[in-house]
Amino acid sequence: MQELNHIQNIYFIGIGGIGMSALARYFKSQGKNVAGYDKTSTSLSRMLEAENIVVVYDEKLTAVPAEFLKKENTLIVYTPAVPEAHQQLVHFKENEFELKKRAALLGLISKGITTLAVAGTHGKTTTTAILGHLLKETDAKVTGFLGGISEDIQSNLILKGEEVIVVEADEFDRSFLHLAPNIAAITSMDADHLDIYGKKEELEDTFRQFAKLVPENGTLFVKNGLPIVGKTFGIEDNADYSAQNIKIENGSYHFDLKTPTGVIEDFIFNLPGKHNLLNAITALAMAIQYESPIPKLARALYSFKGVKRRFSYKIKSDKLVLIDDYAHHPAEIAAVNQAVREMHPGKKVLAVFQPHLFSRTRDFVDDFAESLALFDELLLLDIYPAREIPIEGVTSSWLLEKVDSNSKKLIQKENIIAEIKRSKPEVVVLMGAGSIGEEVESVKNALQDEA
Repeated sequence: MQELNHIQNIYFIGIGGIGMSALARYFKSQGKNVAGYDKTSTSLSRMLEAENIVVVYDEKLTAVPAEFLKKENTLIVYTPAVPEAHQQLVHFKENEFELKKRAALLGLISKGITTLAVAGTHGKTTTTAILGHLLKETDAKVTGFLGGISEDIQSNLILKGEEVIVVEADEFDRSFLHLAPNIAAITSMDADHLDIYGKKEELEDTFRQFAKLVPENGTLFVKNGLPIVGKTFGIEDNADYSAQNIKIENGSYHFDLKTPTGVIEDFIFNLPGKHNLLNAITALAMAIQYESPIPKLARALYSFKGVKRRFSYKIKSDKLVLIDDYAHHPAEIAAVNQAVREMHPGKKVLAVFQPHLFSRTRDFVDDFAESLALFDELLLLDIYPAREIPIEGVTSSWLLEKVDSNSKKLIQKENIIAEIKRSKPEVVVLMGAGSIGEEVESVKNALQDEA
């Protein structure tokens, strides 16, 4: 990374984001002076502070540590989620500091190093985490930039060398087009981020552009059935890499892996849900293509503990199960329901859901209503705005009216615990990509006595 040799100070605007914080940790490990701004204190920003990375929560320029205001050896990193009028960003632009978007910086890091990239509207975070874990546990010198906190390392950054990079390839704002992957996978191309793309066809075209980034001597994997040519992966189908002879024992999947050269037997995977099993198949296919030692892969997969907020069990007893999940798209909500029904058959399931973005709620309102109606009972929170301003008529009340359920209710965040207790469910699922994630521990603590 000779382009950054002159840089000593790196300041991240939006450092608390999952992708930004991984980069901050990476450059801290490289001996750079790292700090950043974020809007609010979160568990992730507090983890960075515990690692001696300065985080400021005031947008004013006076909050920025003095060394990061020296132009000659400072790099400013920002994301498209940061408003153009952000005071710090405006100052750095007007004074012609060196600025890079997060995606461009990630592309720069991966330049010249074998890169394995996982793209897709769903599944990419878990797949990337499994793949990074497989490579780490089979002794590859790997750096992994994950889009979630791996339960195995309690971090979103794997640091075990720089012979190979594993990275989550994010389609938001076309970020993944900055990458140069040698091996890539596309897990799904469902319509999403229509605030960026306008229509589904434009999103699919951008995934095709991403696919073209893989060189002729590289390998592209695609979910069986997607309209892109590549090696395929699937479950109990005719894909090049496919899970076969699947059994569920004690909440774990036992399966064999069919590959183009034969069958590898006796894998055990401990994450629930067919969607997670598909993520595991994708990661295994990419690891095998990278020539990871096959005899070590089964043990590595078995030891994978999961990703925070990806079907994470917070309470698991005969009386009560509490699950936390990042699901914020109708297809993801339906996948969570499938996993719950498969692992906890016959139990009463309460879903607590916080919609994420007004535009996403508007664009997929009927699909949201359909997937949320799959649960026995629904508690719906107000829409989490993130980077958006309200859209007239787009509210959680509007969504709730469309949900075909006899047991549904609009609630405020401060009433979550009381409403769950009133319901007396056997299984509770907390879902959403917004601030609901910050409520999980207090819900868990309040429900411990019920379990």
